[in-house]
Amino acid sequence: MAEEAVLDLEELRQLQNIAKRPRVLNLINSEICNLEKLRQSASGSSAKPEVEVAAPASVSSSVKPVSPAVNYVTLGTFSWDQDNEKVKMYISLEGVDQDKVQAEFKPMSLDIKIHDVQGKNYRCAIPKLHKEIVPEKCKVLVKPKRIVITMFKSSRGNWVDIHHKEDKIKPSFEKEKDPMAGIMDLMKNMYEGGDEEMKKTIAKAWTDARSGKTADPLKGL
Repeated sequence: MAEEAVLDLEELRQLQNIAKRPRVLNLINSEICNLEKLRQSASGSSAKPEVEVAAPASVSSSVKPVSPAVNYVTLGTFSWDQDNEKVKMYISLEGVDQDKVQAEFKPMSLDIKIHDVQGKNYRCAIPKLHKEIVPEKCKVLVKPKRIVITMFKSSRGNWVDIHHKEDKIKPSFEKEKDPMAGIMDLMKNMYEGGDEEMKKTIAKAWTDARSGKTADPLKGL
């Protein structure tokens, strides 16, 4: 048991030297302390000075401060095209490192973060796409002067826009709420297809209805 603890400690100390994230360092330091205690209890010896891992504590305190929030420049201008299976977005930006591009694709959204481009961070996000995509198939390719984002459509077909658009076909509730709407449409059709006498009669009925002289515009026709 003591031998296993020694091997584990050696490997943990190697990981400690290469770890950078504060949370990871804290986990490693905690495990090292636990193994040191376990080894001491197994061997029955008293705690040795060199076993007290003082260095990790100082390392932990040195990386404890939380990094400030990252500021991004919004990339709202881009071009795009499509075929039946996929949509491509083109963002003009030079000096981008592929390893510093962070992409998050969801069925109805995308969020692209680009770090350390001449001292700036950039972000292009679409919170609601026109239609669903297949996140696991989507990808980002960095070229010398632009970034190409390829999204695969969940279903084949044409997109009228890359952003989500509400259905423009709305039920005609207004006509259903207004009982006079159907009558007015009928009068309009009669007026357009009638002779001069009919047009005069409809015009008078319309005027009387608007002025309140009669509640029924078809009265007298």
